[in-house]
Amino acid sequence: MKNPEHSLTAEQIAALHDGLVIPAHPLALDENRKLDERHQRALTRYYIDSGAGGIAVGVHSTQFEIRDPGVDLFEPVLRMAAEEVQRAQLQRPFILVAGICGPTAQALREAETARKLGYDAGLLSMGGLANWSEEELLQRTREVAQRIPVIGFYLQPSVGGRIFSFDFWREFAEIPNVVAIKMAPFNRYQTLDVARAVCYSSRRDEIALYTGNDDNIIVDLLTTYRFRVDGELVEKKVVGGLLGHWAVWTRKAVELLEEIKQVRDGGTISEEWLRRNVEVTDTNAAFFDPAHQFAGCIPGIHEVLRRQGLMRGIWCLNSEETLSPGQAEEIDRIYRDYPHLNDDDFVREQLNLWLETKSNHA
Repeated sequence: MKNPEHSLTAEQIAALHDGLVIPAHPLALDENRKLDERHQRALTRYYIDSGAGGIAVGVHSTQFEIRDPGVDLFEPVLRMAAEEVQRAQLQRPFILVAGICGPTAQALREAETARKLGYDAGLLSMGGLANWSEEELLQRTREVAQRIPVIGFYLQPSVGGRIFSFDFWREFAEIPNVVAIKMAPFNRYQTLDVARAVCYSSRRDEIALYTGNDDNIIVDLLTTYRFRVDGELVEKKVVGGLLGHWAVWTRKAVELLEEIKQVRDGGTISEEWLRRNVEVTDTNAAFFDPAHQFAGCIPGIHEVLRRQGLMRGIWCLNSEETLSPGQAEEIDRIYRDYPHLNDDDFVREQLNLWLETKSNHA
């Protein structure tokens, strides 16, 4: 296989393996369900200033409908985020991740668009390809990885994913230019399959494990997987997260990950972390709406951002996508029960700066 056309820098690889907060970037719309560029750019500025180590754009939280004919927002939304990152002139590694989906031809087009816009990696979704064999999906991944570094994505079946075999993930991990895997099956058994498969791979040291299990964030980040491979003990940590949950209260997520980094190598983890995991999971239940099969997960994220002033409303491209019955009250409860988890003060202090128009924002 020929060498990939694009790879991460050494600094980006080091940061990715140290562990990053990578929020899944939402889509800001106005009351006519048209792109609200001012608030879209403000969201990117918020994530940058929160200390996130990257952003994922064009993913589920950005709404897959951005690709629909007549909507045609895939390129504009990716471009705006890239412009804001460039404008920030960051002195730290930052990874721009583009959501990539669809059959091979579409995935390659999206990878090419992302590369031209300066994106560093692609989060490769396997959703919508239920009839494809595992080998067909592996070949698709090989072709995309020739164009752009790939972050694999194990998506829970309840929102369009499917179950994959251990052998699939072992072969997946062997693909050159696969740099990380986002484990988001919301299932301990399937998460274990990915971690074990990577440990069995010859590329185990080249792949970073990231949690996408929004229902178990803290425990994932505190977990070291250990397996005996050919008589040798092999360990892999879940080093960071690429999460829709981290699209809100991002400053607190950055602080959380830094705190976890301080304790996870210390050998002793207090039971207080288990309580904190429950708090975060309870919070995620309000945002992601598992009570209604995740129907309100995107509007739930929007509602928190609306309350903070980072979005004008909770509008989605699909007019039927809105908060579920009782979801707003659940978000009220979360604010009341866990006030230490929100970053409202941080947002309040800088919101006006983030909302400045492009021409006034240096």
